[in-house]
Amino acid sequence: MNLPHLHLISFAICPFVQRSVITLKYKQTPFDLTLIDLADPPDWFRGRSPLGKVPVLIVDQDTALFESAVINEYIDAITPPALMPADPLEQARTRAWIEYLSEQTFAQYHWMTAATEDAFELARHNAARGLERLEQQMIQDDRLGRSAFSLIDAALAPILMRYALLTDPDSPWEADAFPRLAARWDELRQMPAVRDSVPADFTAQLVDYLRAQEGFAPAHFAAKLDASA
Repeated sequence: MNLPHLHLISFAICPFVQRSVITLKYKQTPFDLTLIDLADPPDWFRGRSPLGKVPVLIVDQDTALFESAVINEYIDAITPPALMPADPLEQARTRAWIEYLSEQTFAQYHWMTAATEDAFELARHNAARGLERLEQQMIQDDRLGRSAFSLIDAALAPILMRYALLTDPDSPWEADAFPRLAARWDELRQMPAVRDSVPADFTAQLVDYLRAQEGFAPAHFAAKLDASA
């Protein structure tokens, strides 16, 4: 099968972009990568991204796909064997969990960028509740509990990577409290597709990003990351 030319437009530390990079690398699919500054995007990007967000996947230099879940399903469809199940109901369940993980990605971001201490505590509480539900569902739902890599894992890995990096007494994440999620992260973090899905200087770039933000949480995390970098 001749694959189209794939060109991923990215922001280096975006977890949604990382989902697509993981999928491309897991499928061992050739692709070009262009990193942009979302605070000052080039004019051509505005014409390619209707929502002004990354990731954007340019297919054969003329067709733009946007939204990471859509991009990942497209990548999966053109690179067998498929990660998305064939059964329509199982497809729907997979998409539902990916959407749930999108909400948890935003919950994590709100915690990381909370402007005040009160907002930080509220965001921590909301993110912790999301993780608790996920941990419980890993027992009950075989779409989450299965050991084989899936598109759900591509959405989960960026979240767990950031929690593992931002160790903090006030973190929503504590490995002992979420043993099934922690075990899954131990598996995912060893996969080359996950390990190589971020730049080598990812921690430094995350520090720089947080330092550029204002408020309680960014200053808190930037100081901790500086100390550990």
